[in-house]
Amino acid sequence: MVVDDDVFVCELVGLLLRDEGMDVVEKTNGLEAWDYYLHHSVDLIILDIMMPGMDGWELCRKLREAGDKPMLMVTAKKESLDKVKGFRLGTDDYLTKPFDPMEMVMRVKALLKRYRIATSHIVKLGRVILDKTSYQVHFSDTDEEWALPLKEFELLYKLASYPGQIFTRDMLIRDIWGYAYNGDERTVDTHVKRLRDKFEQYAKDFRIVTMRGMGYRLEAYHD
Repeated sequence: MVVDDDVFVCELVGLLLRDEGMDVVEKTNGLEAWDYYLHHSVDLIILDIMMPGMDGWELCRKLREAGDKPMLMVTAKKESLDKVKGFRLGTDDYLTKPFDPMEMVMRVKALLKRYRIATSHIVKLGRVILDKTSYQVHFSDTDEEWALPLKEFELLYKLASYPGQIFTRDMLIRDIWGYAYNGDERTVDTHVKRLRDKFEQYAKDFRIVTMRGMGYRLEAYHD
């Protein structure tokens, strides 16, 4: 998500990142960005400081309190005290305007790598191939294709993108259903059960493991 009241900057950053294969949503103020974050899954936030409604300082603070998402401040404020304030509020990196486009792209990639966020739209689990571009599941052994319900696909894709990593139910609710979701954590359990049933014949490729008292993790097996 790119947040800047300068439409030209939003469009430029969006164009650069889309050229790298990333999905980008653009917002022109902090209030719009915060509302979007509450209802959608976002992997990384690029934000300006001086914006109407809710400035970048407040947005950065709220985002950091809400979760552990990588943030990059891109701003015209060049003073050392401003940079210190940004890092204290929770930003991971700080880039001043005017910026070199390729440097910005490399900083974004470095943050995604640091947070172990996959930028490819394809995740392979043995014979099972998840394609987030089309939201289709492909099977290399049968050449079949499945169209899973949206939340089931997003849940499997999230777990498969970080094999071995434990996700609490709360983390999965926030990332898949949105921060403002009003349902309970049993929704995650229900969706996991459905995925296990559907992919039972591919247990040699991967499985979703229940971590008692913690949440879930996906174990992938390779020949």
